Amino acid sequence: MTVGPVRLDVSVTYAVPRKGIPSAVSFRKWVAAALDSRIREADLAVRIVGAKEGRALNRHYRGKDYATNVLSFPAEMPEGLPEGVHLPLLGDVVLCAPVVAREAREQKKPLAEHYAHLTVHGALHLLGWDHEDEKDALCMEQLEREILASMGIDDPYIEA
Repeated sequence: MTVGPVRLDVSVTYAVPRKGIPSAVSFRKWVAAALDSRIREADLAVRIVGAKEGRALNRHYRGKDYATNVLSFPAEMPEGLPEGVHLPLLGDVVLCAPVVAREAREQKKPLAEHYAHLTVHGALHLLGWDHEDEKDALCMEQLEREILASMGIDDPYIEA
């Protein structure tokens, strides 16, 4: 069985110092695990930001004046594309490094595993998953558990 897309292009950019933050290879691995094997090709960006940029993005796009751990921005396909043209663009995932680090400490989780969880979570949002109601949240959380378990990562929803 194929795991993830046949062709995956994940651009990873760091707007903060990289010390202590996982490598681009790790982010690509986590995104690939999150993507459904029916997706044959995919392009997306992962950006690691500081608190100032994370707060500005959250305020601008969600109306919430604080930095949050992860934001997802699904791509919108332009109208008027010729029939048969397929763009594999999924969108962008933005992770706020100071928030992720603080949460990992507070939750007593390995930092890399918390990044893995939030990367998977963000990628699932790009695929249309959400947690707006309890049923959707439970389904999304279960899928996250399964994806993370396939990589040997403990259930992120169990409190330490």
